[in-house]
Amino acid sequence: MAYAIIETGGKQLRVEPGRFYDVERLAVGEDEAVTIDRVLFVENDGDVSIGQPFVTGATVEGTVLRHLRGRKIIVYKMRPKKKTRKKQGHRQELTRLMINSINLNGSEVGGGEQAAKPEAPTKAESVSEQTEDED
Repeated sequence: MAYAIIETGGKQLRVEPGRFYDVERLAVGEDEAVTIDRVLFVENDGDVSIGQPFVTGATVEGTVLRHLRGRKIIVYKMRPKKKTRKKQGHRQELTRLMINSINLNGSEVGGGEQAAKPEAPTKAESVSEQTEDED
């Protein structure tokens, strides 16, 4: 399983292909592609690339799913015995980003086709198989 550690919005984030993440608001429209080149670390099945500070030739490609706002937090400041109170709220502007692939030196190390998991038979299918075996 390949993953990368990227820097976006002043924060470091561990990302994997096929998953979505909420990052600080990016100046990109919805359903548009994003390429992040601030990659700090790439791991692909035991093969590790560490940047100083960034891995050269490494990019992470993603698609913006939507823009949203985070949960509201309350900032309450009070000075005791002075009758001073200040209440302020804040909601962070976020972008939901779907990670499509991780590229290293032009070759894709993670993403693209996802390994299809074999589906477990449904209850109805397993019952019909059992009745056919008994006949």
